[in-house]
Amino acid sequence: MPQVIGYARVSTGKQDLDNQRYEIDRYCEKSGLVLTEFVEEVVSGFKTTIGDRKISQLLDGLGRGDTLIVSETSRISRRLIDVLNTIQICLDRGVTIIAVKESYVFRDDINSKVMAFAFGLAAEIERSLISARTKEALARKKAEGVVLGRPVGSFQHKHYKLHGKDEEIVALLQKQVSVSALARVFNVNRKTMQTYIADNNLRDNSPI
Repeated sequence: MPQVIGYARVSTGKQDLDNQRYEIDRYCEKSGLVLTEFVEEVVSGFKTTIGDRKISQLLDGLGRGDTLIVSETSRISRRLIDVLNTIQICLDRGVTIIAVKESYVFRDDINSKVMAFAFGLAAEIERSLISARTKEALARKKAEGVVLGRPVGSFQHKHYKLHGKDEEIVALLQKQVSVSALARVFNVNRKTMQTYIADNNLRDNSPI
């Protein structure tokens, strides 16, 4: 039987969780949907990544035909890239995402794919801005005499997928994205990502 899961997140406090629950319950009542589970989480959408939160376990348990309902997309995360990745994961699995206040419905159809493309374009712009800021920060560190780049002989074939991705990885590390989440984004295992970051001093090069 398909699952209909409600999800609510706040940084602190209880009142807004109640408001989100009310919005989701009211939507379900109007739409004839019945919640099979409601998941609440009190955690910052900036300071933690998707992989470190309850929503990650929630997504792992969803499959084709299931529905995830939130009051608005910012409840998934305050980071656009996290929202986009969550939407894409759900579309790939045949899971519908509904954002009540924004009247967004993401499912496996052409309209949702167009909307996801628009979200992706916005995320690409955000990445470009981050990249520009990162380049400026790296240039400043270089001017200050900080040695940048990987140590001689550190490149290995197992790191091929990550070659040339240093700026993106540094930018995401700056935003406190976890190693596990980075590994998923770049399609490598966690150990490879952890080793690559250490070998290339990417944490040391991450802008403050």
